[in-house]
Amino acid sequence: MQIVLNQTQHIIGDFEQIFQDLKLAVKRSEQGQSSATLEIFPELYLTGYPLQDLVLQKEFIDRYNEALNSFDKWLKEQNPQKEHLCLVGGLTYEFDEQGLPLYIKNVIFACRSGIGVEALYTKCLLPNYDIFDEEKYFTPGLEAATLNFADKTWGLLICEDMWFSSTHSTDPVKLLYDRVKEEQIQLDGILNLSASPYFIGKQAKRETRAKEIAQLFECPFYYVNRVGGEDEILFDGQSFATDGKKVMRSKAFEEDALAIKSLEYAEEKAVAYNDSHIENSWESLFQADLSSGEDKGLPQLKPWNEKTCEEVIEALAFGLQEYASKCGFKNFLVALSGGIDSGLVLTLAKMALRSSQKLEAVYMPSRFSSPLSTELAEELCENLKVPLTHFPIKFLHSTMKQEFQNHYRSPLDGLADENIQSRLRGAILYARSNQTGAMVINTSNKSELAVGYSTLYGDSVGAISMLGDLYKSQVYDLSRYLYETRKELPLAYIERPPSAELRENQEDSQSLPPYPRLDAMLEGFLSYRLTKKNLHDLGFDQSEVQKTYDLYTKSEYKRNQFCPIIKVKAKSFGFGYRMPITKKS
Repeated sequence: MQIVLNQTQHIIGDFEQIFQDLKLAVKRSEQGQSSATLEIFPELYLTGYPLQDLVLQKEFIDRYNEALNSFDKWLKEQNPQKEHLCLVGGLTYEFDEQGLPLYIKNVIFACRSGIGVEALYTKCLLPNYDIFDEEKYFTPGLEAATLNFADKTWGLLICEDMWFSSTHSTDPVKLLYDRVKEEQIQLDGILNLSASPYFIGKQAKRETRAKEIAQLFECPFYYVNRVGGEDEILFDGQSFATDGKKVMRSKAFEEDALAIKSLEYAEEKAVAYNDSHIENSWESLFQADLSSGEDKGLPQLKPWNEKTCEEVIEALAFGLQEYASKCGFKNFLVALSGGIDSGLVLTLAKMALRSSQKLEAVYMPSRFSSPLSTELAEELCENLKVPLTHFPIKFLHSTMKQEFQNHYRSPLDGLADENIQSRLRGAILYARSNQTGAMVINTSNKSELAVGYSTLYGDSVGAISMLGDLYKSQVYDLSRYLYETRKELPLAYIERPPSAELRENQEDSQSLPPYPRLDAMLEGFLSYRLTKKNLHDLGFDQSEVQKTYDLYTKSEYKRNQFCPIIKVKAKSFGFGYRMPITKKS
């Protein structure tokens, strides 16, 4: 028989397209050469994911149920010629007397010609950490389920069900294990329908866990994942099948259909169920990504190798294009400063650009901007073949200072004078955006976001942030990789001291600890693993730790007003980071 892992990409709630593609899959199975075909689609394929409060809206519910009932009717009218089955993720609703949702379940549907749609299994583990809030919406399943098809028996799981978690009283893998042992069933394969968000290194975790389960049940493991960018969350696909040793994979960050002849289990020995070696998904999420560094032996962020850099570049390009296309943008606008962050953003945006799209840059020097910044902005745009506009703010800034003096009888100086320069640039950016319809790409990094080293409505503006999940150290890692492999980003971007250039001879080091130390401390705080005392015990200066912590905690109001961030880490600011603004630090 043939198994097809359909790694699909759809817009949330686009029921017409979703069900049309499903009908095509049914017809394709009928016309295939295999005597039996099992087509598998991702978790919540019929709706999209994540749904959030959309799952509660009556308009959405009515449209979904109407589409599902129409498809069920269509299936029943089909005359099956071959043995085929489609397994798809979807929702079932139960309503109260007023017609409001009483129970909503995340299920696997079996779709058969001549028979219709049948719910087989309900997701048991409802993740409720970081970006997940499924317990708010869904009712968990309580039982394991198996499927008989093509003279074979299959175990069913949905996404999180494959992971053990101490935060849940139910372990779906244990439920399935107990059932097959009790009923003396030998499974021919386990099928996992997933909508699993991406972060760096996650695919290795998925495959390792899948092999553990394959060895436990002595059968192959099939994993299908969705593709797409939903606001700041990325779904990378990378569906796969493993016989317990080898792995067959689909493509990353694009639609794919991996057709496999049913596998045979390859391991020589079985393993007994033992939850002590199983990685807890909650605990594994929050790990400080640190290693011993050269700076007086202090911990530092683990440097990115070539493979990680390539993976991050692909993820950021995918996230940018998904967000832009789903929001209706075809053109992009980047503000260049002559600094490494904006230079990297422009380079990444150009690499992600499609033939029908346009990218432009604007350089808005003030009286504090150095000649080197001008030279670097021009050199980069020439290398990338990106049109550059020079739009000096010197006279706008001077006029603003004079008008403040006239109206408030008080000079505009200090921090207010620095920030007004940034806000003038933000106003110019959005005037140009309104003029051309271009999407402004933010250029802030994770280190700046963490300590509030940006200006609200100034350099913090943008429709999407490409670097908001990259610490400054990682901005340098990625920039060095691009310099070495493409030579478009001038080396001087990397070598010059970072500066906001908002006052005379300003450098970041005057306001912040050196980035290797700053980033390590921030990673400790943001992973929820290290306290101020822990960092001091590791060798960090106590006053520096306290300063970093104060900046981090007092910048919550800024982060709360920031644009969406393309998420590439296990723990990021944005959708999965929920912290009170008003709190005692």
